[in-house]
Amino acid sequence: MKKELLISFTGLSLVANCFSAKNDKPNIVLIYMDDLGYGDIAVTGAQGYQTPNIDQLGHDGMVFTQFYSPCAVSSASRAGLLTGCYPNRIGIYGALQPKSKVGLNPKEENIAKILKAAGYKTAMVGKWHLGDAPQFMPTKQGFDAYFGLPYSNDMWPYGDVVIRGENAPEVVKKNTPQLPLYDGEKVTRFIKTQADQDELTTLYTERAVNFIKENKKSPFFLYLAHSMPHIPLGVSSKFRGKSELGIYGDVMMEIDWSIAEIVKALKEIGATENTLIIFTSDNGPWLNYGDNAGSAGGLKEAKMTSFEGGQKVPCIMKWPAVIPDGKICNKLASAIDILPTLCNITESKLPVNKIDGVNILPLLKGDFDVTPRQFLYYYYGDNDLRAVRDARFKLVVPHGYRSYEGNLPGVDGKRGKVIQQKTEMALYDLRRDQGERYDVQSIFPEAVMRLTKALEDMRQDIGDSLTGSIGKNVRPAGKVE
Repeated sequence: MKKELLISFTGLSLVANCFSAKNDKPNIVLIYMDDLGYGDIAVTGAQGYQTPNIDQLGHDGMVFTQFYSPCAVSSASRAGLLTGCYPNRIGIYGALQPKSKVGLNPKEENIAKILKAAGYKTAMVGKWHLGDAPQFMPTKQGFDAYFGLPYSNDMWPYGDVVIRGENAPEVVKKNTPQLPLYDGEKVTRFIKTQADQDELTTLYTERAVNFIKENKKSPFFLYLAHSMPHIPLGVSSKFRGKSELGIYGDVMMEIDWSIAEIVKALKEIGATENTLIIFTSDNGPWLNYGDNAGSAGGLKEAKMTSFEGGQKVPCIMKWPAVIPDGKICNKLASAIDILPTLCNITESKLPVNKIDGVNILPLLKGDFDVTPRQFLYYYYGDNDLRAVRDARFKLVVPHGYRSYEGNLPGVDGKRGKVIQQKTEMALYDLRRDQGERYDVQSIFPEAVMRLTKALEDMRQDIGDSLTGSIGKNVRPAGKVE
């Protein structure tokens, strides 16, 4: 018994040292995928390819089964991730276009700024998508280094076209600039061909690995935001044709390779034990692209909707010094919870302005008796508050949306048709109906009352375009003067 107690207290001491010793602050590697659906990794049911290295993160750490992106579309989701806020609170909506007149307000405190102030080296690699004006770019937002694209990889003159062979694709988006690849604050080249797209995952991985190896003597924060598996899909020759599924499977195999390279680099510098790796996605899959799109894993609809397929995403966290291995967490959590959790881990102050995230460190330690997050709100479009859920129930309010389920998807990379639909108010019991098929308002009226009250509270706080509510605690996005 005494020996067991000694081991237990020693373990607690080691964990405490992670937070107290100045030179032992954990490294943070935050991997954010683009359009990766809930069913796109092997542990959540992917077919036609394997993801052994991503799966290993779960084996060595914790798999979250009820994890949500901040919004069902790119820019808004990324704004929420970095600031710990519902993106509508800080004025970021939808997916920002090239030469956008708005961006993430530099006045907002974000993960990079907070960790930099705590003594971290910070780097962003991959897709930014929070404003491409100079004042909104990563090096002006707390990142020491940046390498990647300022927005989505389909925001180039060729749109979503995928062309193999020597011929360049036909221009389909007139007056759209070439896709710039930044290194720091300078454009070093342009992504002009499909062959250039094929290089992106490898280029990002190499730069991320170099950053890890160059900063083995100081704590670091690496934000690796892959452009894939967003269309147009690009995959290097070393993985093209390797999966049973075709190019989407090939792309996923290369992403899995990228994860292995990150893990290997951490091992080489002796940082495996005290590095927190977070792997998740910005939103659900773009289903109407068919065989060039991912899987929502049986959830309803996909990205750009407020149904489960739009915002419920894979999430795996590994941190051997703290997270028990092989754990499954079915508590409600979101990417907006990452910022306050990192503040707690690094003993940093929370942002002065109001945020929406909660500290989920107790969950990472394996304490599933606590419930850090009571509600999750589904905002979309021009501040539409479309739904709210708690641990079990989800209340959806009447709203219009684009549906992927009314038509067949496209093939060979072509976009399938979507249709406009409207939903009425409905209550779903997500414990047994994650496909959101059965309205159970009549069976659980108390849940309707509880969630309706939660909606009204949030309308007072952030607002709701569907009801004309004006929020009291919203802040503007940054604007180009």
